[in-house]
Amino acid sequence: MLDFSVVLKNAPALLEGAMMTLGISLFSIALGFIGGGLLCLARISAKPWLVGIARVYISALRGTPLLVQLAIVFYFLPLLGLSLEPVSAAIITLAMNTSAFQAEILRGGFQTLARGQNEAAWTIGLGWWKTLRYIQMPQVVRKTLPSLVNETIDIIKNSALISTIAVTDLMRIAQTYSSTTYRPLEFFITAGLMYLLMTSAVAVVGRWVERRMSY
Repeated sequence: MLDFSVVLKNAPALLEGAMMTLGISLFSIALGFIGGGLLCLARISAKPWLVGIARVYISALRGTPLLVQLAIVFYFLPLLGLSLEPVSAAIITLAMNTSAFQAEILRGGFQTLARGQNEAAWTIGLGWWKTLRYIQMPQVVRKTLPSLVNETIDIIKNSALISTIAVTDLMRIAQTYSSTTYRPLEFFITAGLMYLLMTSAVAVVGRWVERRMSY
């Protein structure tokens, strides 16, 4: 028989773990958006060496498991003298991972823009930066918002892997209490529902932002 009373007794710890999960995920997504934007600009650059570097980086991060990336950042970098706390390692790894995916999402958005926009903007005196900031990026973000929201949801779900490097996130808390109370099913069901609640909230906010941007 399922007994969720043990879950209720440890609800504050689970909520704290959920807040850790959400905070790390959203911070990583924000950093990844900046990195992804820069990678996207490099990827669509006219300079072959920039395109090459961006392509290799994106392929490496998209083509290897997140768990492997976590292990490399957390265990290998200290061998080079770069020791990181678990939370810092988790944020860096998640940000690096999502930056590669967001770069390709944004690149797809740029490819949908009319080719004559740059020439039109330069004709009226806008430089490269102002054209990017005021004309291109608003359109790209609006076009790619659903995909960016999906990437955010994926990062929240995949963040469960950061428990493997001793981050006290939701999954780590659930694992700890399931082993001490011998009630793994109750704690993992609860954790799954909490992940579902977080990702559903992100989806709702994303749809609201999408509607606002469509006006």
